[in-house]
Amino acid sequence: MIEHLPFIKATACGNDFLLIDGGLLRPSDMKDISIKICDRHLGVGADGVEWLFPSKEADIRARLINSDGSDAEVSGNGTRCVAAWYVEKNGPKLPAWNAEVRVMTDAGIKACKLIQRDEMEFIFQSDMGEPAIVGELAMDLSAGEVSGLQLSMGNPQYVLFVDQFAPNWQVEGAEIEGNGAFPQRTNVEFVKVKGPQEIEIRIYERGAGETQSSGTGSCASAVAAIHGGRVKSPVRVVSPGGPQEVSWDGGRVLLTGPARIVCRGEFFL
Repeated sequence: MIEHLPFIKATACGNDFLLIDGGLLRPSDMKDISIKICDRHLGVGADGVEWLFPSKEADIRARLINSDGSDAEVSGNGTRCVAAWYVEKNGPKLPAWNAEVRVMTDAGIKACKLIQRDEMEFIFQSDMGEPAIVGELAMDLSAGEVSGLQLSMGNPQYVLFVDQFAPNWQVEGAEIEGNGAFPQRTNVEFVKVKGPQEIEIRIYERGAGETQSSGTGSCASAVAAIHGGRVKSPVRVVSPGGPQEVSWDGGRVLLTGPARIVCRGEFFL
């Protein structure tokens, strides 16, 4: 195994990822390395690693492993970071505007259309596919019963609407994430409606815990709010890491937001 592992760090609204060539390691080593390199004290620090591979069906294939070593089907923000890396790497070969990067994820191909670029700052509109709405689901927690909307954005989501964010919402999120109702665990979003086209969210991500933002979580939150008649599309989704825009008219979900390449480096194995 190599001793120095090259990486690129990128972030989308504070949801940060390490982008690494998947051909440099054996697949059996990727989970352990992901845990080590994502550690915010002993490693580089990130919410997850996007392991990159060539693809015949798309421009690039990405395997996402969370900071706890678990696999995830897709990340809207992580996919946007991969698209930013691809544009930066292949910039001279791509149109200056409206370049589209097709990223193969474990939830299918996600097309990311470049809207704007300024050095290492990018804005993409991503086609996140059609949501699968399962329905309302109530469950008993330590603090009492809660009810939310269960759905999928290519990965499992559970959305709860609140008047205010509880001081210990992270504890509740962790309990929901591991609830027996979700055999593969779930991402959890707490949503507060701010206006006819704006919501604010807090995110507890499966395999990463509290995060500053989530692309699929933003999509799920907006879809749930539109589905329930609380807001109208397009929806400004504000998380601690910044805003994104979600459009949904009952078909495919479009997610617009930033990505920034932060740095390059080597991790000593």
